[in-house]
Amino acid sequence: MDAVAVKPSDIKPSDILRQADTEKLARIRHTCSHVMAMAVQKLYPDAKVTIGPATENGFYYDFDRKEHFTPSDLKAIAKEMKRIIKWNQPLVRQELPRPEMLTEIEKLNEPYKIELLAAIPEGQNISRYFIGDPAKFEKQPWWDLCAGPHLDATGDINPDAFALESIAGAYWRGDEKNPMLQRIYGTAWETPEQLQAYHQMLEEAKRRDHRTIGKDLQLFSIQEDAGGGLVFWHPKGAIIRNTIETFWKETHVQNGYEAVTTPHMANLDLWKISGHNDFYRESMFQPMEVEHQVYQLKPMNCPFHVLIYKDTLHSYKEFPIRYAELGTVYRYERSGTMHGLMRVRGFTQDDAHIFCAEEQIESEILGVLNLAELILSTFGFENYEINLSTRPEKYVGSDAIWEKSTEALKQALNHKGWDYVIDEGGGAFYGPKIDIKIEDAIGRRWQCSTIQLDFNLPDRFKMEYVGEDGVRHQPIMIHRALFGSVERFIGVLIENYAGDFPLWLAPVQTKLIAVSDGQMEYAEQVAAKMRAAGLRVQLDHSGDRMAKQIRKAEMDKIPVMAVIGAKEVEAGTLSIRSRKHGELGAIAIDEVISKMQAAISDRTWF
Repeated sequence: MDAVAVKPSDIKPSDILRQADTEKLARIRHTCSHVMAMAVQKLYPDAKVTIGPATENGFYYDFDRKEHFTPSDLKAIAKEMKRIIKWNQPLVRQELPRPEMLTEIEKLNEPYKIELLAAIPEGQNISRYFIGDPAKFEKQPWWDLCAGPHLDATGDINPDAFALESIAGAYWRGDEKNPMLQRIYGTAWETPEQLQAYHQMLEEAKRRDHRTIGKDLQLFSIQEDAGGGLVFWHPKGAIIRNTIETFWKETHVQNGYEAVTTPHMANLDLWKISGHNDFYRESMFQPMEVEHQVYQLKPMNCPFHVLIYKDTLHSYKEFPIRYAELGTVYRYERSGTMHGLMRVRGFTQDDAHIFCAEEQIESEILGVLNLAELILSTFGFENYEINLSTRPEKYVGSDAIWEKSTEALKQALNHKGWDYVIDEGGGAFYGPKIDIKIEDAIGRRWQCSTIQLDFNLPDRFKMEYVGEDGVRHQPIMIHRALFGSVERFIGVLIENYAGDFPLWLAPVQTKLIAVSDGQMEYAEQVAAKMRAAGLRVQLDHSGDRMAKQIRKAEMDKIPVMAVIGAKEVEAGTLSIRSRKHGELGAIAIDEVISKMQAAISDRTWF
């Protein structure tokens, strides 16, 4: 068979970006951050430098400067960066003992570098990188404290493959008690084509921004009067959420889970036992006192499920036990970190915890992977990035159980035939984990599903079960969430669909448009019949001209429009227009209802 030529228009920007060499990109971006810092200090000598790492899509550098950077400053800095790139100087690494490095920093009058130096453990040489070979300069070239890695020379950066993007405020070391710095963000790629593809993706992402679409379609709002980071679901958004949650509950019952419901707070002592009060305190809201007892809003559901388990002594014959809950949790997020539905202070986890014996780990993990695939594919997500995180340096549990559990996770993934990347040492201290990232319509990847083994909570809470040998044993606990957060998942869905939801999720599934008042009685009868059949129908009573009503339905992204004129009333039909398939012509009412019900049942577009 002859190969099929791929037209340039068929290639998504994300495909072009994934062709980039990840390791080389890290060097390009890290080197760009140094070049930018050098350019800034050449143009604005009063600017003090702090840190400048590479990021997922580029780089940034934080500066302490009295005057605020402006967009015109960015143009000047970019121009100076290109001059430094053209200069093509080598990146030269040098190591010095701490006292000598301190002397070198003091010569530069860079207070933030002194603080960074103090944080580096004693007994090791400190490295710095020069732009230019210091042995060949009468005056010492620009340098920065850094462990690397970098490109060999500034000329290895393509001057047409980077861009400075924005300016933002950032507290030194992320602490609001520290000075506010100015952060300059940039992006850098191997080729101009990749930079162009990145900007195309940004434009498409902007068009799909869930905050804008959520407001336009009246799905949700973040009411600042009630406190930031709290989501208010409007009627249309609540329909989408309720539809998703109903599907989630039904699917879990069908797969052997038992639904539980737990409180929103508990005595602080519970969080001391679980360890959250020690290790998660910064992300928890302040406790409250009630009748001389201290209560804590829950940041996690896990300890509550443990208490339900412990209420009865279980036998191995009952295993596996699977508890599932759409449980709302509360976490303290700084105001500057919150972002629409993606990062909030109150959100609902689609949480489940499985209690099983060691020999059941592999089969239970496989069951979770199958369920994750079923649920995610129902929403149209077919491509995944899988990461398996293994034992870190500090951990609880025996080496034997870690090895056995990690191998069980590998075998489950192998059974699925899924490719995965091993993140050596990236597991939590309490157990190995699998993370699943889904790919959306424009090629972005979102972390959603996570599956974690836990050897910590069963030990902390002294959990037991009676084994086949009649002796009490400690169960294995599996944490898993498939959406991660219902709020965030809906945010991802809005951006994935660009607000154009499939029929089964659409808050309004069909809109009836009467050509004139003479057809309104018939339209009312049709609407009543559709509602009785379980369809979500809207009848336009605005009195607007038909063209305006159609335009409004298009803007509201309603999947099915039914136009009713005199002919339709006489024939008992509807003139159907589908967003997905265009004009479908005149169809009998019962047939329209039947076809819509079938599409909803199959969870497809109409």
